[in-house]
Amino acid sequence: MRKKITLIGAGQIGGTLAHLIALKELGDVMLIDVVKGVPQGKALDISQSSSVELFDVKIEGSNNYNALKGSDVVIITAGIPRLPGMSRDDLLATNSKIISTVGKAIHKHCPKAFLICITNPLDAMVSILQSSSKVKNNMCVGMAGILDSSRMKYFLSKELKVSIKNIETFVLGGHGDTMVPMQSYTSVSGVPISEIIRKKMITKKKLENIIKRTKNGGGEINKLLKKGSAFYAPASSAIQMAESFLKNKKMMLPCAAYLNGEYGINDIYAGVPIIIGKKGVEKIEVVDLDNKEKSEFMHSIDAVKKLWETASKIDPDLAK
Repeated sequence: MRKKITLIGAGQIGGTLAHLIALKELGDVMLIDVVKGVPQGKALDISQSSSVELFDVKIEGSNNYNALKGSDVVIITAGIPRLPGMSRDDLLATNSKIISTVGKAIHKHCPKAFLICITNPLDAMVSILQSSSKVKNNMCVGMAGILDSSRMKYFLSKELKVSIKNIETFVLGGHGDTMVPMQSYTSVSGVPISEIIRKKMITKKKLENIIKRTKNGGGEINKLLKKGSAFYAPASSAIQMAESFLKNKKMMLPCAAYLNGEYGINDIYAGVPIIIGKKGVEKIEVVDLDNKEKSEFMHSIDAVKKLWETASKIDPDLAK
């Protein structure tokens, strides 16, 4: 029997997720959205490509959370993007309510599913999703680090003129301006970035610019698109997480996970390297940080805490 993957939110990311799942034949797909006709239309459109792409999965659309029943994985993209003139508090207030409603529906219909949150502001939304769905902490994660790391790998590969397959790096901390690209764990075919700089293949200034561009990766795309935000790379990143769970790949991936003492941090979701297998988050990897990285990471954690405090003020029930 095929696994069931439910996508809550049938916008650009949701549609792309459904297509990728079908192409990879990871399982049957249920698209859920509040807008009538949209999930059904996208499900039908993708299904009609099955004879060309030769995939055998069932893709359906619904406007009812009852369709969550039997889900093995739920990927949540529901919410609104930050629009011009909208404050962070406005975005928090609106998306907090949406994610809380989604979480309660998950608790009712598929409390044992593995949850992947994409909705922004990510670091607060994944916490709200876990608390409202009441799933175990290891069964709820946020997608951010894979996307941020992928952006940095791309920029480095273009600058160094090497295959992206040769680049290794990852990003820690919150999903935003305070994220921490890990220079000490950045390499090209095993050669540390410090050695790449020493050989003058890249300058420190250019590396700093790449880090700045990585931190503003989403904003750069928003500015170019004018209406809308990134959806291809975020969808691919979430699929990698889902695939590691469904196929028990035990991949080590940078994701927003619940910390309970790791890195000296308690009771908060933050971006760290984790191993995802059939039991969800099976291990949180604690990597050594140099003094600069440790300081930047703790600064990022402080930003995540402030975000959660703001969300709790908007909705006092979150603090309970």
